[in-house]
Amino acid sequence: MFVMFDGISRRIVSLWFPRLSSDRVLRQCPIEGPFALTLKQNNANRIYCLNTEALRQGLERGMAYSDARAFCPDLQSALADPRQDHRFLHVLRRWATRYCPWVGLEGEDGLVLDITGSTHLFGGEEMLLADMRRRLARAGFAVQVGLAETRGAAWALAHYGEGVAKSHETLSAIGGLPIAALRLEEKDSIALQRLGLRRISDLAGTPRATVAQRFGPGVLLRLDQALGAQSEEISPLADPPHYGVRLTFPEPIGMTDDVMAGTARLLETLCDKLKAQQAGARVLCLTLDRVDHDSQQVELRLARPLRDARRILPLFERGIGEVEAGFGIERMRLEATQVEPLPVEQIGHISVAPKGQLEDLITKIGTRIGLDNIYRFQPANSHTPERSFIIASAAFSEPEAGWKHTAPRPVFLFSPEAIAGRGRTPPMRFRWRRMSFSTGRATGPERIAPEWWLENEGWHSGVRDYWRVETLQGRRLWMFYTPQNPSWFVQGEFA
Repeated sequence: MFVMFDGISRRIVSLWFPRLSSDRVLRQCPIEGPFALTLKQNNANRIYCLNTEALRQGLERGMAYSDARAFCPDLQSALADPRQDHRFLHVLRRWATRYCPWVGLEGEDGLVLDITGSTHLFGGEEMLLADMRRRLARAGFAVQVGLAETRGAAWALAHYGEGVAKSHETLSAIGGLPIAALRLEEKDSIALQRLGLRRISDLAGTPRATVAQRFGPGVLLRLDQALGAQSEEISPLADPPHYGVRLTFPEPIGMTDDVMAGTARLLETLCDKLKAQQAGARVLCLTLDRVDHDSQQVELRLARPLRDARRILPLFERGIGEVEAGFGIERMRLEATQVEPLPVEQIGHISVAPKGQLEDLITKIGTRIGLDNIYRFQPANSHTPERSFIIASAAFSEPEAGWKHTAPRPVFLFSPEAIAGRGRTPPMRFRWRRMSFSTGRATGPERIAPEWWLENEGWHSGVRDYWRVETLQGRRLWMFYTPQNPSWFVQGEFA
């Protein structure tokens, strides 16, 4: 049996990268000798992927890392990153579209291509496969290739035979391959082998009713897919959306108002694309091409992902005002270079105050001094004053609820500053920062112990008795007393 596509026999290519993970790492940092990537599985560090030298040493995938080091003392290793491997497989998929538009993923380490009707562009099937192997070998990737009329047969050849099945000769090409080449479940494969059906030709010659009665329809489905009796489609992945728009003028422009008007038109189109994908722009880049073939860029980094053109447009005013138009601008291009998810929010019937003023203010200040230079204080889960807050980037963090303490905390907190005083109660008169103070009212004490289980270069032993002291001079100070080493300190000031 064979598959026809508009009168032409379908031709499917399967690419299998047996060492995708290690090849990806080694092409960036070449290492001589045996090398392995390890991954923690079932509370054990096991071999995830090997290079050729490690395979020659007798190491296998899935072996415990400690056993591998015992067999190969000079084994070099690194941690595996399956997510990076998956991303790189998508990069290879985009590369493979140079041979045909229909390219899909095949598991975690393979690709499948429908090259029907495109082989003549490369001089035939042999020239196309040779070009694939040459380019992948130059990039440092080991690959096994299978070509057949069906996806199942191509997969079988790539994993177990690495060859080409001629048109209408699928069974003869894959008949001698192991039964596991049909992409069966492991239990079905083992059961078939126990019955003496070790090769695909053995299964093809067995009465179908007997196989279906014992193993169900799954085994026969895989056989029919490999031989072409059952169709199996290839689902190519769609390219990621491109968030870029451009505008060409019939006559060059140079006025700031004209550039702002063009930017407004671009923003409306771009925001419609973002809304369709439920995304928001975080970084925008406006490129202005001048008549003299020079170009200038205006980058806008937003404090929050946005897709509201009316809110974004005023934020471009400062950057566009500094543009040198020269003899005129003939083309504009706006691109969202960094995009984040921005799902649609439910609008309630109760009117609320408009949101986003703080983010717009952060963005405006960020265009002058940089978003990375704007911070906010966030509460931390610690009762120790020095550890009760963290400093986070205002543009890349969300404001959290205020500090939750049984006793009030000062607005200004600084390193402890020693003052002269005796006794366990605040001194009636003391000097601090070259100023004299008199205690009018004192509230306390609040005893706080250090977090001894954490490494801390400062306070790590003893206790502190904190007092809220209101002075007659109007200053409200946060002071503490150390009983283990009798001393008084000022550490904060209330507003």
